[in-house]
Amino acid sequence: MSELVLEGLKAKQQKTWASGDYGAVAALIHPMAEDMIQAADLSTGADVLDVAAGTGNASIAAARCGCRVTAADYVPGLLARARERADAERLPLTTEVADAEDLPYTDGRFDAVVSVVGAMFAPDQERTAAELTRVCRSGGTIALANWTPDGFIGEMFRTVGRRVPPPPGIRGPVEWGSEERVRELFGDRVTDLRTERHDFVFRFATPEHFADYFREHYGPTLKAFEALGPDGGKPLYDDLVSLAGRYNTATDGTARIPSTYLQIVATRA
Repeated sequence: MSELVLEGLKAKQQKTWASGDYGAVAALIHPMAEDMIQAADLSTGADVLDVAAGTGNASIAAARCGCRVTAADYVPGLLARARERADAERLPLTTEVADAEDLPYTDGRFDAVVSVVGAMFAPDQERTAAELTRVCRSGGTIALANWTPDGFIGEMFRTVGRRVPPPPGIRGPVEWGSEERVRELFGDRVTDLRTERHDFVFRFATPEHFADYFREHYGPTLKAFEALGPDGGKPLYDDLVSLAGRYNTATDGTARIPSTYLQIVATRA
């Protein structure tokens, strides 16, 4: 795919993630970041880069461990929310507008590079993997948490994609949730790559509540509904309600939706 096409896609992605209120979704999944940072076992004082940081879940989790954290994202509005959250907890945090595929840092600048369901959405997976490893020092830590292809969120993306097809020629972001694909992307740039599958449980009042929440707040689904319009959006809404119902494990009339993600911790070679 040409650079021009990729740049156009990236510009569209930026608008998508700036739409809605991603912070409302990120607030739900903050425990994923806490678990990942604990698994990474970062030392106090470590220089940490959070790539595609969004509203700062991993950044704040690392800052709570006494790390010196830089939160990087290409959506300024999300970084502003990360700053607000860090200030509320009186945690030091540096924020910088930056692209996961072209990080503005020298080779080996950071002791650890982390990302929670962020870098996985960059369209050029190979370039993103190269950048994540390039800016991490030899012997440093790379830690990621990515939605899996076979979990609830992976199925949600396929559900949306059947109504609003993704751009051709772009590999799906949930491929980052496959251990085989992650090993292929990082290759010999890392050693001691360890993965664990975990479930994060979304909790809503009903399956309809889930569909309403993601339609309103989550950029990718919000934009899909906008593209379909009122008439076309009704079938997608019904699809999402049905999907949540199929994954729902609650027995009390509410919605309890386990969503599988892959936690990855590796050492930079």
